[in-house]
This record gives sequence, C-alpha cells and structure tokens, in this order.
Amino acid sequence: METLTPTPRRSLLFHQISVLLLTFSAYAAFHASRKPPSIVKSVLGPESPSSGDGDGGGWPPFSGPRGPHRLGELDLAFLSSYSLGMYLAGHVADRVDLRRFLAVGMLLSGATTAAFGLAFWFNIHRLAFFLAVQMVSGIVQSIGWPCVVAVVGNWFEKSKRGLVMGVWNSNTSVGNILGSVIASSVLEFGWGWSFVLPGLVIAVVGILVWAFLVADPRDLGFDWPAVEIEMADTENEEDHLNGEEEIGLIGSAKVESAEAIGFLEAWRLPGVAPYSFCLFFSKLVAYTFLYWLPFYIRHNAVAGQLLSHKAAGILSIVFDIGGVFGGISAGFISDRIGARAITSVLFLFLSIPTLFFYRTYGSLSMNHNIGLMFLSGYFVNGPYSLITTAVAADLGTQDTIKGNSRALATVTAIIDGTGSVGAALGPLLTGYILTRGWNSVFFMLIVSTSFAIMFLVNIAKSEVVSKMSERK
Repeated sequence: METLTPTPRRSLLFHQISVLLLTFSAYAAFHASRKPPSIVKSVLGPESPSSGDGDGGGWPPFSGPRGPHRLGELDLAFLSSYSLGMYLAGHVADRVDLRRFLAVGMLLSGATTAAFGLAFWFNIHRLAFFLAVQMVSGIVQSIGWPCVVAVVGNWFEKSKRGLVMGVWNSNTSVGNILGSVIASSVLEFGWGWSFVLPGLVIAVVGILVWAFLVADPRDLGFDWPAVEIEMADTENEEDHLNGEEEIGLIGSAKVESAEAIGFLEAWRLPGVAPYSFCLFFSKLVAYTFLYWLPFYIRHNAVAGQLLSHKAAGILSIVFDIGGVFGGISAGFISDRIGARAITSVLFLFLSIPTLFFYRTYGSLSMNHNIGLMFLSGYFVNGPYSLITTAVAADLGTQDTIKGNSRALATVTAIIDGTGSVGAALGPLLTGYILTRGWNSVFFMLIVSTSFAIMFLVNIAKSEVVSKMSERK
C-alpha cells in the first residue's frame, strides 16, 4: 500500500493553525493576568466609594476615603507604563527574534503578576510597592501585543484578516473571562491567590511559546508570496498553484527582508494617526469596563439585591462574552463590505444608546443586566478588536511601504500604544469621577465614544465614496 505524504499545502495550513492557537493562547494568558486587579478592587477598596466616608473594610492603603482614587492611580501606573513600553516594544520586535522576545515577556509578566499577590501574605500596605509592581508589569506586558499581531500578520494575507483576526482577537475576551473565573474562584481563600494563579498560567504558556512557536513562514522554507497564494480563493487555485514548485521554497526564491521602518516614518503612514486616536478613545471605554465593571456590579443593586464579590466577578464575564461576538462580527462585516472604518463607526455609534440603556435599566432585573451588559460588550469591543488587529495589520503592510513586513510590529505598537494612553486615562478618571456618582462615569464613556467616531468620519466618507465609484 502506498504511503501518503502530506502536501506542502497541507503543511502550510497545519502551521497556520498552530500559529493561531499558540498566539491566541499567549495573548489570552496576558489578559488573564491583567484581570485580577479589577476582581479584587471590591475587596481592596472601601464598601461605600461614593459616600465619601470610606468606611467598611478594605486593604490599606486602598480602604480609606481616598481608596477609589488610589485604585485609579494603580491602574494608571500599569497602563501608562504599558503604553510607553508599547512604543519601545514594537520598535524592538521588528528587530529581534519574535518568538524569544514574546516568551521572555510572558515569563516576566508571570513574575510581576505573582509579585502583586505576595503582598497579601507579606502584609504589605505601602502604596509605593503596588505602584512599582504595576509599572514594571505594564512594561513587560507591552511586549505581547506587537509580537502576536506581527506573527499572525506574517502568516495571513490581507483579504482574510478581518474574519481570521476577528475570531483570533477573541483571545482578549477569552483571557478576561479566564482571568475573571480564576481570580473570582479563589478570592475566598485570600486575594493574593487571585494574582498568583494567573501569573502561573502565563508563565506556563510562555514556556510553550518558546518551545513551539514559528514566527515567520520563511523560517520553515515558505515564502511570503506563498502564504498570499495559499489564502487565495479556491476557485483560482489552478492558476496560482501547481504542486510543490509554486509553493516557493526559500532555496529557490529567497525573499530578502526589508529594513525595519522608522518610528516617525510609521506615524506618517496613511491612516495610522486617525486610527490611533480613535483607538485612544475607544480603548478608554473598553478598559474602564475591564478594570471597573466588577466593582460597579458589586456596588449597584440588581433587582434590589447587592451581589457578593465572587458573584460580581463572575457576572462581569458577560461583557467579555459579548466582546467575543462583537469582535468576530466586526471582522466578518468589514471583510464582506471591504470597509474597516465604516464598520468601526457603525459599532461605535450603536454603543452610545447601549451604554445609556445599561446604566438606566440594567438594575431592573438580572435578565436586563445580563442582556444589556452583553450588548455593551458587543458594541464596545467590536471596533476595539477590529482596529487593534486587522486594521493594524493592514496599515503595517500597505502598498505605501511595498509590503515591508518589518513595519508591522512598529505600526501595531503605535496604534495600540496610543490606545493604551486612553486605556490608562479611563480607569484613572473613573476613580476620581466615581465620587460624583456612576451617572457621571457613564457620561464620560459616551463622550469618549463620540470623539472616537469623529476621528474616523473622514476615512469612513472616503470608503463610502470608493464603494459608490466601484458600483458605477
């Protein structure tokens, strides 16, 4: 009986799937390790944050009347260092081995996450300690996103990125869900465990990344043009493929790597600045939910009843479940209509009434709360997911730079780094605005969403004009 050997086409598909699974797991682990601060906020902070008296327990230095402010400052320490580190990480990622750089970032992230939790057993109450740990954690966590987007961008061509990356980018929501479940399930044994276990998870996944991730198809003998052909429509296969010869092994047609693009040059690429500033405001909204939603649920009665710390943490995953479907839908829609900006503006616009309804009617019943929280996650995370993945990959490999894949991590870092500045500002402002009531917080979120729309209006108009001209 003749032995069947895998074709180069099947081999390429196998490696693409492997890359998706490894990078998905890697960034899900990153987000799982970021979730504990939001879960333990209600334990660390005062029981009545809006009353101004700060009575009712907590963990010093977050238990007094300034507790919410200091919790917001803790988020700022992480996210500001994360955003600054993002610019540097993207610059470095285009110049080093992506696999090793990503794995080192994951191992260090595991160590810093666990270090925060050790304060529980060592009875540490100095604000400086928590701020220092969060700042270091932000820097090492910033390594993750530029690396995983660059790796996925290396393996998949533009026409399929919206859907592929929309599904793949559910790693953020899956990571949030995983982190919420882990941190909430062990909270009763001491809040330190809520940090140590997610830290262990990301360290273990980091070891797997070091051992098995292949960052570039050319490392295995596939050309970048081969990947473009591989992902083409099947109806054109015979025109592009003819067995192993046209897969394009490095030995026969080696593609030389272009020099990495400069930081300022990347900023000047078409579309980079508008999408970066749009993400600034949309990520401000998304990360306010990421860091404050369990706290909000804990301190706002649902159907007249306050939930426990654990129940509030578990319930908050509904927002992330909505985010999974929102990211996939945004990617699918943008692929079908060929318009990333129009899709983003649509989702952002619909998120405004959704946020209003969640604040106004979410407390009426558990069903209202779950349904409106799901819709909020769907519309808030849809454009955030699309911009940080497919849009970033498109802009990093656009015709202006003639397919220079070594610009991908830099462009990704600029977009997500700018968004992370907004992500740092949102939770900080929430800590201060919260003393005036939650209505003020939600007003801030709606205003931020409106600004996000403004930055994409011109690009969306251009897409509309382009679509209309194509039909003529």
